[in-house]
Amino acid sequence: MKKKTVFTLLIMLLVAAFFWTPLGHMGKFFLNKMVATAPSVIAKENQKTVTDYDWVLKDENHNLFNFKKSKGNVIFINNWASWKVHCEAELQSIQNFYNAYKGKVDFYIITNEEKDVVEEFMALKKFTFPVTYLIIDAKHAVNTEKVPSSYVVDKQGNIVIYEEGISNWDNNTVYETIDRLIAE
Repeated sequence: MKKKTVFTLLIMLLVAAFFWTPLGHMGKFFLNKMVATAPSVIAKENQKTVTDYDWVLKDENHNLFNFKKSKGNVIFINNWASWKVHCEAELQSIQNFYNAYKGKVDFYIITNEEKDVVEEFMALKKFTFPVTYLIIDAKHAVNTEKVPSSYVVDKQGNIVIYEEGISNWDNNTVYETIDRLIAE
């Protein structure tokens, strides 16, 4: 075989491996982590406000609770799905963020997937943040259709950060913003 043919076959095998093997999953995961940037703080005059906290969700044990319990607190909301590689890549930074601020910020890391699937995913990835389950067709305090998407809400209900797509939540920009919001 010609060198050009061998080279072409190797490239085709590499591309196939990227899409259909665990090597490809790891590559896509790594690429997503590399492109994730720190979320941007919304200028005060452009911030929207959460006005209706009457939002029923399920906790990790599938017990119903109301989002109203977080009114007056700093809140982090993330919509995710275990089958989306970019969500998986983002969740590692969310785990670090959760470890730094659990007990100081109310975390709602929300999925609409089945509990068994989520528990298996959480165990496999060694994530310990609390999972919140969305109740489909119920009213929501924020848009839950975009996955991944995230919100940071201040104590007055202002949406200080809104990010659609993957972000890196384990960085100084986020931590300085959260520290300021907690202190207010």
